[in-house]
Amino acid sequence: MFMVVIIVSSKAQEYKTGLGLRAGTSSGITIKHFVGAKAAFEGLLTTKWDGFDMTGLYEVHNRAFDVEHLNWYYGFGGHVGFWDGNNTPWGEAGTTYAVIGAVGILGLEYSFSEVPISIGIDWKPVLNLIGDQGLWGDEAALSFRYIF
Repeated sequence: MFMVVIIVSSKAQEYKTGLGLRAGTSSGITIKHFVGAKAAFEGLLTTKWDGFDMTGLYEVHNRAFDVEHLNWYYGFGGHVGFWDGNNTPWGEAGTTYAVIGAVGILGLEYSFSEVPISIGIDWKPVLNLIGDQGLWGDEAALSFRYIF
């Protein structure tokens, strides 16, 4: 019985770990690691407005539209970011901004069976709680990962 559970769990996820690039409103590096059949942790290191942002997310993945290798996912986490006020639409010249906040994510990802690559698109709203407080709903990106 135990062996059956392990086999079913390993087939439910498309891959174990993926490392790649994220391009969108902010761009950078993404790493996703599955810790269960449907659960994954994702880490992002991105740049925006001459600054950077570190994000950690917990995600739940499910099959999308009954299409093999296509999953939709949602999740939540947190982030810490720093950026230069000279390059923001509202910032003051010479001011460096620092924020800590909560992050949500909603996305769709396809893992190719022929090559070890996944492609994903997501929306990642951010609620900054400390620092420059406010809700940012403009984060969207396309991710390309090498999966293993």
